[in-house]
Amino acid sequence: LISLAVTIVLAVLAFSMPVDQALLATTQGAVFGFFPILWIVINAIWVYNLTVASGHFDVLRRSFEKVSPDQRVQAIIIAFCFGALLEALAGFGTPVAITVVMLMALGFQPIKAAVVALIANTAPVAFGALATPIVTLAAVTSGVNDDSRLTVETLGAMVGRQTPILAIFVPLILVLVVDGRRGVKQTWLPAIVCGVAFAVSQYVAANFISVPLADIIAALGGALAVVALSRVWQPAEIVAASEEDIRQNAKSGSGSTGSAGGVATAQGGPVTDSTADVTKAYAPYLIIIAIFSVVNIPAVKEFFAAEPWTIVFSWPGLEVLNPSGDAVSTTMYTFNWLPAAGTLMIFAGLLTMLVLKVSPAQALRTYGSTYAELKWAIVTVMAVLALAYVLNLSGMTVSLGAWLAQTGAAFAILSPILGWIGVAVTGSDTSANALFGALQVQ
Repeated sequence: LISLAVTIVLAVLAFSMPVDQALLATTQGAVFGFFPILWIVINAIWVYNLTVASGHFDVLRRSFEKVSPDQRVQAIIIAFCFGALLEALAGFGTPVAITVVMLMALGFQPIKAAVVALIANTAPVAFGALATPIVTLAAVTSGVNDDSRLTVETLGAMVGRQTPILAIFVPLILVLVVDGRRGVKQTWLPAIVCGVAFAVSQYVAANFISVPLADIIAALGGALAVVALSRVWQPAEIVAASEEDIRQNAKSGSGSTGSAGGVATAQGGPVTDSTADVTKAYAPYLIIIAIFSVVNIPAVKEFFAAEPWTIVFSWPGLEVLNPSGDAVSTTMYTFNWLPAAGTLMIFAGLLTMLVLKVSPAQALRTYGSTYAELKWAIVTVMAVLALAYVLNLSGMTVSLGAWLAQTGAAFAILSPILGWIGVAVTGSDTSANALFGALQVQ
């Protein structure tokens, strides 16, 4: 909020932006931060919280744990595959927070669990929260250079050709962290199988199926590959946690995440889940895939892109022109209230309620608690997007871009550093894209 205030002052005093235009740019950015960005995140986390409230998150966790008693394979299946599934649905730190506790409940040392969870999040984060970073990037770059429109589909396809290359190697790094060179030597096969399955699924989904579904499909593809391999293969030597490590983590309170993660304490006995319960645990993700797949059918997508389902209008009172005298396209606001990913997540949540037999009262309480849980994230994202809009529409971003362009070919080295700075400052891939996406285009 302080940065936003400083940016508004600079826009008015140093870049001669009229006060009313600076404030209108702020409001448009803040509203865009809530819809569609936070609208996706809030409703996606609500669906996840429904699985926690009904107890089916525990069932899903246990189904992953039973794949192998080996910690190296557990790191692949939980931190990488299940972490990617949580990244796809919720993003914004959720997968790391939850998988860390799950790994600790299985006997991983706290620091090692944190390192494994963070590294595992490398490959899926660009498509996190139903591709929210890419949706944001498409929005903030659309008005910078109108000759080359960067749509969600175009950006998603290109990201879907880059991150899969990383994904192939991430599981190998995980087994290296867990068990050193012995881990790589003994469990390279599941690491490679998972990495390749994840990479191929992510590429195919991002380029040919649906950008928002890329991580969900990739996570399930990677998990199924490891599960199938584990039926016919096990490492020559099983590396399992000691009972002392498990008891120690449980004693320190690390064996349970309460409402945030739904992980049962390690002190309880083994639990046997029925096939019906396991099927229900996977149902919310299958429902999401089904809904998004239908909506992404070209004819359906075209139908919902028109009024009254999608309304496009210029932001009232905001008049910013480019050097040619034409209105900057980012002053237009798209209110796609029905086909928006966040709205589709509400439909997915309603179907999830029916499948998991969650009462309307409990679902409503869960929805309210989701907003309470995310209150500071809501303020932060709206402020960051407001700041980005003021930067872009005042000309600050263009000025920075023109200045950095003087470095010539050396900008290829500076470009990723800007990405690192953006994430370090904002703590979010989405917010970093909002801040520096337009600058990269310039």
